Amino acid sequence: MIRYRVFDHTADLGIQVFGRTVEELFINGANVLFYLIADLDQVQLTEERIITAAGTDRNELWVNYLRECLYVFNGDGLLMRECVIMSHDQSHVTARLRGEAFDPARHKIRQEIKAVTYHLATVGKTGQGWTGRVIFDV
Repeated sequence: MIRYRVFDHTADLGIQVFGRTVEELFINGANVLFYLIADLDQVQLTEERIITAAGTDRNELWVNYLRECLYVFNGDGLLMRECVIMSHDQSHVTARLRGEAFDPARHKIRQEIKAVTYHLATVGKTGQGWTGRVIFDV
């Protein structure tokens, strides 16, 4: 199954993420966010962060969750390579992210992602599972 695809959006970066289940969608969302930020081949699993997000609906939850993931890099300086959804319902998600501290000598940044936006953000069920769209401010 395709995990994500990039779509054109003026001066920003749009992605559409896929998953067989809503949990897999959220896992793939975290994974693609970190993949877009940096080459993860050299990232070791030495650090762990538990993140939680809430939203009034799945669309808001999706954006808030990806914002929490982005904060792990921008705020804590960690690159994460592994994600496990610990709990999820329509308005809350808790995930465990594993990776390590960013080391400019070992890790190559692909691009800066400044923010996750609500613009065009959606989550929905499809015939093949789930899909989520989001725009990143780069």
